[in-house]
Amino acid sequence: MPRLALRALLLGLTLPVLAGAQPTQVQLNGMLGARAALLLIDGEPHTLAVGTSANGVKLVALEDGSAIVEFGGRRQSLTLGAAPGRIGPQKPLQSRQIVLSAGPGGHFTTMGAINGHATSFLVDTGATSVAIGQIEAEKLGLRYLAGRRVVTQTANGPAPAYQILIGSLRVGEVEVRDVEAIVIPGLLGQVLLGNSFLNRFQMRRENDVMTLELRY
Repeated sequence: MPRLALRALLLGLTLPVLAGAQPTQVQLNGMLGARAALLLIDGEPHTLAVGTSANGVKLVALEDGSAIVEFGGRRQSLTLGAAPGRIGPQKPLQSRQIVLSAGPGGHFTTMGAINGHATSFLVDTGATSVAIGQIEAEKLGLRYLAGRRVVTQTANGPAPAYQILIGSLRVGEVEVRDVEAIVIPGLLGQVLLGNSFLNRFQMRRENDVMTLELRY
């Protein structure tokens, strides 16, 4: 067989394999209004505008806090803080990385769960520990009154608070156990992810993307 024809045949055999390569896991890690989203595709962050693609994943639409993506020949709806969409065997993943995108005002927020109950988090590198308002703590079913009573400083002066240990704190696919937290009076807009959680991670930031890599 002529060499040129042989090369053409080999290319013909190779191209379908490359074209058929598909991601195995896609997760929504942030939204930039109604025009773009931060997707974690097989562990790598990608910012996609609606209608664009990366690594075989197309962002079809953004609606009601969810992202509609197309990959592996089908469409899926992804929600912040939910388990990733997957193709192939549903094997449990030991994820060690959290990728967050900055929202309005440059703040990093995300959905997650405390002891299996969904809640919203705000990264606060200036907070000593995870901080939860009493109203949210009651919604989460935390028995904070059994915790150690301490005094904390608020805008209105010293106030009683309760130091507790959270059995499970999950963000995306990453779960950290036995996290110190403080329950403070009143209502906080979100649970503050302070250093009792953040110190478990190696943190790096590139522009508007923050990556947390679990240390242990």
